[in-house]
Amino acid sequence: MSDQDAMRVGFILTPSYALMSLASAVEPLRAANLLAGCELYRVSFLSVAGGFMASTAGGGFMTAPLAAAMQSEADIPDLVFVVAGGNPMLFADAELDRSLRQLQRKRVALGGISGGPAILAKAGLMEGRRFTVHWEHLDALREYAPDLLLEHALYVIDRDRYSCAGGVAAIDMMGALIARQHGASFARDVSDWFIHPGLRKADQPQLEQAGQRLGFPHPVLEAAVELMSTHIADPLSPEQIASLSGVGLRQLQRLFAERLGARMMVFYRDLRLAKADQLLQQTALPVLEIALMSGFASAAHFSRAFAEKYGAAPRERRRAALKMPSATQ
Repeated sequence: MSDQDAMRVGFILTPSYALMSLASAVEPLRAANLLAGCELYRVSFLSVAGGFMASTAGGGFMTAPLAAAMQSEADIPDLVFVVAGGNPMLFADAELDRSLRQLQRKRVALGGISGGPAILAKAGLMEGRRFTVHWEHLDALREYAPDLLLEHALYVIDRDRYSCAGGVAAIDMMGALIARQHGASFARDVSDWFIHPGLRKADQPQLEQAGQRLGFPHPVLEAAVELMSTHIADPLSPEQIASLSGVGLRQLQRLFAERLGARMMVFYRDLRLAKADQLLQQTALPVLEIALMSGFASAAHFSRAFAEKYGAAPRERRRAALKMPSATQ
C-alpha cells in the first residue's frame, strides 16, 4: 500500500477526555505503520476550536479546528472518532453536533470512544446502529433513549459506526479494524507489539458479574448479589433471593453477616442507593423517576434513605456533583 492509500483517521478531542482511551486507539495504528514499513494509517487530532487540548492527565495534543479539516476533500478523514470522558450525558456542543452531521452527509464513518458514543447518540447519529459505551453511562443512555440498540460489549462495529467502552478496550477495537483491512495475522503482530497476548472478542462483557467483581468468598453470596444487582427497579423479597440462590433464608442471612459483616437487606438497599446516586450524577431525570428506578415506592421514602446513606438529600447531592471535576475513562 502506498502512502496515498493510507486510511485517514481523525480523533475529535472533547474536554475531560482520558489519555489512556486515546492512546489505546492511536498506538495500534502507529504500530501498524511501523510493522508494515509504510503508512497504513494517517492520524489527525481535531477539536471544535482547535489549539491545545489537554487530557485529564495534563498531557495533550495540538488539534486542528474541525471546520477547517472539512473544507478540503483531501483533508477529510475516512473515519472520525469522538473521544470523550467525564459525563457525556451532560455534554452539549451544538457546533460539534453540526459538524458530525456534516461528516455523516459526506459519508465519513463515525466512531466513539468511552463516552464518545453517547455524544453521537445524542446527536441522532446512532439510530439503527448497534453500539456500546462505557459501562458507567449505559443505564443513563438507555433511559435517555430506550430504542437505541445499545449493547454491554467491549466494542461494536456496525457498518460505518465504531464504538468502544474506552480504556484498553480501544486496543481490541483497533485490532478488529486492522484485521478487517490487513488480516488477522497482522493484527496479532500489532497486539503482540504491546504485549497484549490476545485481542478480546467484541461481545465480551465490560465487567465481570457483580459477585465475581466484588470478590465475594462464597458462590452463594455471588449468586445472591448478582440477583440483587439485576433487580434494582423491581426488588426481590428476602425469601425470593434465598430460594433463587439455592439456600434457606436463615443460612443466607448468616452468610451475609459472617462473610460480609452486613445485614442482607441493608446490603441490598445500599446497592439500590448506589445506582440512584449514579443516575443523579449522570442524568437530569426527576428525583421521583430515579426513586422508582431504584425500587423505592415514593420520593419521600427514597429521599430519607438516600440522606441516611450519603448525608445529603438527592437534589443536594446532584448540585454538589455538578460542581466537582468529572470522572473520566
